[in-house]
Formats: sequence, C-alpha cells, structure tokens
Amino acid sequence: MTARLEWWKSAVFYQIYPRSFQDSNGDGDGDLRGIEQRLDHLEWLGVGAVWITTMYESPHVDGGFDISNYERVDPRYGTNEDALALIDAIHRRGMKVIFGYVPNHTSDQHPWFRDSRTSRRSAHADWYLWCDERPNNWIDTLGSGAWQWCDERQQFYYHAYVPQQPDLNWRNRDVRNAMFDVMRYWLDRGVDGLRVDVLWRLIKDRLRRNDPPNTKFDSKEDPPWKRLEGVFSTNQPEVMDVLREMRCVTDAYDDRILIGELYVGISELMKYYSGGHGAQLPFNFELVVNPWSGPLLTSVISRYFGELPVHAWPNWVLGNHDQRRVATREGEDGARTGAVLLFTLGGTPFIYNGDEIGMRDADLDLAALDDPKASLAPKYARDPARTPMQWSSAHAAGFTTGKPWLPVARDFGERNVERQRADPKSMLNLYRDLIALRAREEAILTGDFLPLEPQGNFLAYIRASGSARFLIVANLGDADAFETNLRGTIEIATNRDRDGDEAAGRLDVGRREALVIRLK
Repeated sequence: MTARLEWWKSAVFYQIYPRSFQDSNGDGDGDLRGIEQRLDHLEWLGVGAVWITTMYESPHVDGGFDISNYERVDPRYGTNEDALALIDAIHRRGMKVIFGYVPNHTSDQHPWFRDSRTSRRSAHADWYLWCDERPNNWIDTLGSGAWQWCDERQQFYYHAYVPQQPDLNWRNRDVRNAMFDVMRYWLDRGVDGLRVDVLWRLIKDRLRRNDPPNTKFDSKEDPPWKRLEGVFSTNQPEVMDVLREMRCVTDAYDDRILIGELYVGISELMKYYSGGHGAQLPFNFELVVNPWSGPLLTSVISRYFGELPVHAWPNWVLGNHDQRRVATREGEDGARTGAVLLFTLGGTPFIYNGDEIGMRDADLDLAALDDPKASLAPKYARDPARTPMQWSSAHAAGFTTGKPWLPVARDFGERNVERQRADPKSMLNLYRDLIALRAREEAILTGDFLPLEPQGNFLAYIRASGSARFLIVANLGDADAFETNLRGTIEIATNRDRDGDEAAGRLDVGRREALVIRLK
C-alpha cells in the first residue's frame, strides 16, 4: 500500500530557513552549500522531502521575501550552480526538493517595478496596483496604511507587506505569464514542487471596497494588523482561477506538486484543493493557531477531516519561520506531544528545522532584531524563531566559524543535534522513531481516523487498518488518568521510559504526555 502512494503523501517534509541552517564559508549567513553538508542529518532522520524557503536575489528588507530577481540565487546563499548541485545531491539521496515561490509581491528593486514606477505608459505600467488617490482603508501587515505614494509616478501603489514590497497585479495576463515562466524556470531545473507564499492574497477586490473592522479586535492584546477583517483585500474567489492555472503549469511535468500557504478557516481552506485541480497540500495550520485543549482540538481535527473533499489528502504543521516555536508555545513536554500528533494524525507532516531538537524562541536583544515587525514592538519580531540551527556545543553551535547573522540561542550547549543524537530518550530520537513508525505502519500512514469522545482535557483517537490498530492518547491539561476498555502495549511514549509497557483500563498519563499504544 505504501509503495503505491504518491511520494508527497508518504514523505515527511522538512522546512529549511536557509540563512539559519548551515554556513559553509564562515561569513555568518547560512547558504546552499551548507545545506548540502547537512543532508546526512535529514537522511538519518527519515525525511523524504526538503523545502527550502526563499533564497532568491533580494535587498532583504523582509527576510528575503522581497525578491528582485526570481531566477537568480542571492549571492549570500551562493550561486545558481550551487542550487543545481543541491537539487542533484538531494535527489541522489532519494529525497525530493521543494523551492519557495513568492508570487504576491516583488521587491521595489525588481526591474518590473523600477520600470512601472517611471511612467503610466511604461511597459510594466499595469503590473502593480496603482491609483490616483487612496481608494480604501486597507492596511499592511504592520498595521499601517497599505497605499504608498510614489513621487516619480505621482500615484499610490498597494503593498500588503512593507512599502518595499509592492503587490503584483494578478489580473494582468502579462503578469501571470511572467510568473508562470518563473515556475517553469525552477521546474525545468529539477525541483519537485513549489511552496506558494501567501496564496490567499494574490487577488484583491476589483472594486477595492473597504475592509470591515474586526469586531473582536482588542487593542491591548492583538497586533495592529488584526484591526480589520481582510474581506476584500484577501481570499477573493478569482484566486482559484490563478491556482488552477498554476496547477496546469506543474501538471505539465511528472510528479510535481503545489503547496499553498493559507491562513484561512477550515471551510475556506478546503476550496484550495479546487476539486483536485488546485494545491495538493493547502497548508493546515490548525495545530498552530488554536489553543491546545482536548475538547477544542478534538473538535477542530474532526471538523478538518470531516470537511476534506473526496480524495483530498490532509497535512499537519507545528510551526514555521513566521510562528513562535512549538516548544515555546507548549513547553518541552508539549513539543514532544505535538510530535506524536504530527506523525500519527494521518496525512503529510511538515517539520520546521530545529523543532526536532526542541529549539525555542531565542531571547534576543533589541539591537539584534532584523525583522521589520520588530519596529512595532519586539514581541512581534519573528527573528527569535529564525535563529541558527543548533548542531553542536562548538562555536556558534556549529552553524558557522564566523559571527552568525543572528545570535545563537543561549541553550545551544545543552540543546543540539550532536548531544541529542547520542541520547535515545531525546526529542531528536523521538522524532526519528515516530517517523519510522509512520513509514512502516499502514494504520498510521493511511489507516482510518476514529476520534474518541474527549475525557477532560485528553485528545484521543484510533488509527486502524485491517487488524492493526493504534490508540493515541494525549493529555493536554492537568488530568492524570484516561479510562479505556482497550488493551495494548505502549509502542512510543513521550516519556521514553514507558515504551514497551502494557496499557489497559485506567491509563496514568502526565500533563502534556502522549502515548502511542498498539492495541491487541
């Protein structure tokens, strides 16, 4: 059964933030050659696909997502030849490779925008969103007005992110064709798929109507960019037309996929499968955006599975470069429990580099912050979740021989790959063992999902295929016992001392502890 699955269903995906993964030349920035040097780690872990976050030429105003050339690797990461060598090295190890694709906006230094801003009659005049006066109340992701005045053209342009990231006009056919050519450029060079950045933002309301206020906004608790609901500035129906065209591009190649970044509700998320003609994997962030309680997650997970279209394949995420790390949100024990959920719920799991050793958001000084969101308040900066990978207790955690672009987290001496690899009870070996369990057990990989009624703050479900059945129990609160009439043997516990224990009747389960039980 496993062998007949499409590769992206059986693979475990591993996200690499390239600037922070491994520096090969001592300049303090991670690079593509550094990634190649660390492929042994991914192969040992059991990873099947590597997703490399954007590494294209950029002024780096916003972490490299302000791209000035989509078809050239930024010199800080290496060269296009390095990219080709990395693709080949990943493939030689039997893994797949996904590149980031950022179609919503460019850098203001991109030749398209530099031409567009010169004249209303230039070759790229209509490639961005221009207007004579501010047409509405739309805000950017810093919470400021999203229409920026341009003296040169004597008009305003729209930017969903910082002003140096003007949004492309995806209603323009020339824009679409040019961006589809970008896709083909990297697909022709062997990448196995593309992760589409902020897919839900590509098309804006044609009438440019005002976004309504967020009636639940709390100015003391919520970030300023949440004061409006993006009803007209995001998630427009026409995005599906663009997505289907993107899918036509990837379908012209063998076994390529689209992954969509989508911060939308469950019902809206399901639309992005688009009847099998959209993204194969529209990102499911429900384990990231919801508080962890047994009843809530039971409801959310059941709803997610219940609304999946026929033949659609699920996926799960615990974190990424834009979110607080799971070990910060849920603590060490919670991060272990999250790993059990990630690999046993069913579907394709995504690991963010460093989560496999329980890396936490680093405590960084204000002067070290690089993220433009830090201009609002340090608590909004994403840099603490982007610090260098912790490989060893050597200088700079083995990330670089020089000065790292961001400080390494202070706990690197105790929390690193080298140390955890030697400890069979470590977070790293928990990840490896769960990945291996998923790979060898059809019940975990493709079996039925049967949620159990919540008991207190427990989340519990059964994965079953044929005679093989597994009971997964996760204590997300302060209760200490789970009652069941099922019997079995603990295959993997977050407390590894319990592996192999018999389980029946009243199960003692500590706070933020999880058990994977092979039922008899």
